[in-house]
This record gives sequence, structure tokens and C-alpha cells, in this order.
Amino acid sequence: MLGNFSYCNPTKLYFGNDSLNYLGTELQKYGKNVVLIYGGGSIKKNGIYDEVVSILKDNDKNIAEISGVMPNPTTNKLYEGIDIARRHNADLLLAVGGGSVCDYAKAVSVSVNCSDDPWEKYYIRFEEPDCTIVPVGCVLTMVGTGSEMNAGSVITNPLTKQKIGHVFADKSIMPRFSILNPNYTLSLPHYQMVAGIYDIFNHICEQYFSGEDDCTSDYISEGLMRSVIHSSRIANKDPQNYEARSNLMWAATWALNTLVSRGKSTDWMIHMIGQSVGAYTNATHGMTLAAVSLPYYRHILPYGLAKFKRFAVNVWNIDPEGKSDKETAEAGLEAMASWMRELGLVMNTSELGVTDDMIEGIADGSIILPGGYKVLEHDEIVKILKESMYE
Repeated sequence: MLGNFSYCNPTKLYFGNDSLNYLGTELQKYGKNVVLIYGGGSIKKNGIYDEVVSILKDNDKNIAEISGVMPNPTTNKLYEGIDIARRHNADLLLAVGGGSVCDYAKAVSVSVNCSDDPWEKYYIRFEEPDCTIVPVGCVLTMVGTGSEMNAGSVITNPLTKQKIGHVFADKSIMPRFSILNPNYTLSLPHYQMVAGIYDIFNHICEQYFSGEDDCTSDYISEGLMRSVIHSSRIANKDPQNYEARSNLMWAATWALNTLVSRGKSTDWMIHMIGQSVGAYTNATHGMTLAAVSLPYYRHILPYGLAKFKRFAVNVWNIDPEGKSDKETAEAGLEAMASWMRELGLVMNTSELGVTDDMIEGIADGSIILPGGYKVLEHDEIVKILKESMYE
């Protein structure tokens, strides 16, 4: 392990069939005014809403609601939520849903008492909050983002066609508690399930494909990736398999709670490009990542050949005997592509609605980050995007 780092994760997790039973215990730690935040209403159909509201009422909470949080939460929705939370004098924001709902709750939490425009302050200038933060708790119903145990929040501005994530440095922005019941994920449509699975996998890859030292984080990442591959194949054939879905839920949390990034420079360019694709198409996040991953990895493979070879051998069981390092590495990416097709992931951006006239704009909206094996130029992003249309 090279470099110096700190690690702190204050989020308390409750996992399993009985995890919602602990919501009342957590609610006792906060004031009476709770804002319940959720998405399009599926939690009302599957009964989770009634369970949560019953617990809130049993704990004598005053409840306000922010409903209709979309998969890619927008600035207008953020402003709406800020207004509701302010008028309710919120003591706790309780997010019930998937990663977008949790992300959104964190954006509201740092904005309720903020005097600046939150889009400009947090997503353009990337400043940290200098105001009182409203605590967030999560009841997770979809896995993939890892938002239940990190300080990240992604917001989309439809006017400027920008989808930007901010990973806040202040650990108090992390959810104070998260409730993870795998049963709550079993009713997800197949498309959303596999999109979440790839989001998990790609989060691990973005941290794994960086650095060249013998890093413990890489060994943990390889184990997580193998677990995701194994459980995804079971869940793809039998979405009601509780064991597989529970393993995916747990892997999603550990994929992005900052543990496997320790000692790593990390490479988030697939997310930067994929998020820009999402800003133009409003496509499902995990599918945007899937559609740009292979063209990107093929592009940077020569610059990180040793790690790509290791990925092929240790994650995909590619036998390097008789192969060059490049051939081994490429076989690993082909194994990954085969697995992606097996799950039914979207493999090209044109299927998501990207057209030739969008390419320059998407490239312009892709924030270029250091940390990976190759810092991209604008023209390289354009090339990757063009290749991504016809994978």
C-alpha cells in the first residue's frame, strides 16, 4: 500500500429481513419533524410506504412528504424539496427508495440551510457546506449506487444538460443510518436489476483500475467482483433468489463506501462520460455506464496493461499460458463483454438515444479527471463516444 490516507465511515447499517424493526430505535434520536422522501410510488404498491409511515406515527413524528423523485433528480426537484423541508423545519430526511432518492436526500440536506444556490455552490464550484446539515436516513429498495453508505450526491440540470456528482468531504453528510432489507429489492423489473448490478461492478472497476503497487484494496476488489459475477448470474435466471439478491445488496454497499478506494488514485472517467450521456438522454445510470465501458477500457488498456492482465486472470480466470500480456488482457475484457451480454445490459449508446449530433456536447459535458492510467483529451472522449454507439 502506497501513500497516506484516513478512513472513517459513520453510517450505521441494519441488514436483513428484520432490519426495518430498527427504524423506531433510530427515530428516537431525532426531533419530531420528519420529511419522507420517495420516488414514483412503487413503495405504496408494495406496502413499504405503509410500514414506514406506521413506524413514524408510532414514534409520534410530524410527517411531510417529497414524492416523485425521478431516477435522475433535477435541479427543479431539488429546489422543490428544499422548500418543503424548510417549511416543515425538518429534523430528519428519511429517504425510502433507490440510489437516486438517497442522493437527492443528501442534496436537500446540505441545501436547506444554505443561502447560496446549491447547484452553483455544490455542483459547479464543488464547495463544501458551511451551514447546518439536516441528517439523512435511508430505507433502501434498489441496489447499485452505494449511496446508502457514502457522501455522494448526483443532480441533473436539464437546462444546461449537465449531470454532476459531488462526493462531499464532510462525513456528516453520509446517511446516519441505512436499512437494507433484500426482500425490498425483489419486485424490481429485470432492466433495473441488471442496471444496478452493472453499477456495482463498475464502481469497483473505477477504483481497481488505478495504481501499480501491491495494494490490499485490489485484492478486496477482486473478491467483490467475483461475488457480483457469481450472484448476478443466479439472480439473472432467478430474480427471486434471496441469497443472490442479498449478496448483491451487500456488495453494492462495499463497492462505494470508500473502503476499496484506500491507497488508490481511482479512475472515474466512465462515470464522467456515462453521466454526461445521461444528461442528454435521461437514460438509466447503470446502462449508460455499460454502454461506454468497453470502448473506454480498450482505449486505456495499453497504458495499464499489467492491471488489465491481472483483472483477466484473477477475476475472469483467463489462463495466460501461451498468451502475450496483451492477449490475456483482451481476453479478460471479452469475458466481461460476454457476461454483460448474458445479463442483457445495453451495450451501445445509440440504443439509449445518443445521436451523432450529441457527441460533441456529451464530450464537452464529460469532466476530465486525473487518477487513471491515461488522462484523456477531448478528442479521445469523442473517439470513445463514437465507438460506444456501435459496440
